[in-house]
Amino acid sequence: MGNFTIVIEFLLMGFYKNWELQVLHAMLFLFIYLMALMENLFIFTLISLNRDLHTPMYFFLKNLSVLDICLISVTVPKSIANSLSHSCSISYYGWVLQLFLVVLFARSEVSLLTVMSYDCSIAICQPLQYETIMTKGSCLRMAVASWFSGGVVGAIYSANTFSLPFCGPKEIHQFFCDVPSLLRISCSKEHTEVYASVATALVLGIFCFISSIISYGHIFSTVLKIPATKGGSKAFSTSLPHLIVFMVFIITGAMAYLKPPLDFDSVLDLLLSMFYTVVPPTVNPIIYSLRNKDMKTALRKLICWKYSSQGLMKKSFP
Repeated sequence: MGNFTIVIEFLLMGFYKNWELQVLHAMLFLFIYLMALMENLFIFTLISLNRDLHTPMYFFLKNLSVLDICLISVTVPKSIANSLSHSCSISYYGWVLQLFLVVLFARSEVSLLTVMSYDCSIAICQPLQYETIMTKGSCLRMAVASWFSGGVVGAIYSANTFSLPFCGPKEIHQFFCDVPSLLRISCSKEHTEVYASVATALVLGIFCFISSIISYGHIFSTVLKIPATKGGSKAFSTSLPHLIVFMVFIITGAMAYLKPPLDFDSVLDLLLSMFYTVVPPTVNPIIYSLRNKDMKTALRKLICWKYSSQGLMKKSFP
C-alpha cells in the first residue's frame, strides 16, 4: 500500500477557462441534455402506453431510451454544474462511480445495438420465423445480457484504473471521467491491468461490430433481391442510418481509447468523447424511433385519445 497515493479529488477542467465561454458551453450542453431527455422520455412513454408497440423491436427501443438517458445524465449535468459554479472538482469516489457508469451504459448500448441489428435482420430476412425466434423470453434474455456485459466491463475498468497510484497534477482537461485522462496523470508507468481491460472491451466491441455488419449485410442482400418496391426502399432508408450511427459510436469510442497517448491536452480528445457520450443519446431517438411510421401513428392515436377524453369530460361536467 506504500506505493499508492490517496487522492481526495480531481479537477475536471472542461473546455474553457474564460467565464463567458464556460457559460456558453453550459447553455449548449443544457440544450442538448434537455432535448435528449425529452426525446427519450417521450419514446419510452409512448411505447409503454401503446399496446400496438409491445413488440420485440420496440422493447429494445425502450431499453435503448433508458440507456441513452442514463449515459448522458452521468456526464453532462456535472459538466454544466462545473461550468456555472466555478468549481471543477469531483471527489475520488465520484470519479470512480462516474467512470463505472459511463463504461456500463456505453458498453451496454453497444451490445443492445447489436441485438437490435439482429432483430432487424430476422424481421426482414426470416419474417415467417420471426415470432418463433424473437419470443418474449429470448428478448428479455438478450436485453439482460446487454446490461450485464456493460456492468462486468465497467467493474473491470474502474477496478483496474483506480488501482493505479496518482501523485501528479490533478487537473484533467476533460468534461467527464475517462481512462485515457487518468492514465496521463498516473505516476505509474505500468498500466498492464488497464490495457488488459481495454483489450477485453476491444474484443467484445469487435465481436459486436462484426455481428452487426453481418446482420446488416443480410438485410441489404435480401432487400436487393426484392424487386424495386416501396418496402425495399423503406428497409434501406431505415437500416442504413442505423448502421452509420452504430459505426460512429463504435469508431469514435475505439479511437478515444486506442490512439497513442499525448503529453499535452488535445481538442480531439474532447470531440471524440462528445461523439460517443453526448451525440448518440441525442441522435438515436431521431434515427431509430421518431422517423418511424408506427411511432407517428401511435402518437396520433394518443393525441386523438386525449382530445376525445377531454370532450367526454366537458360533456359530463357542463
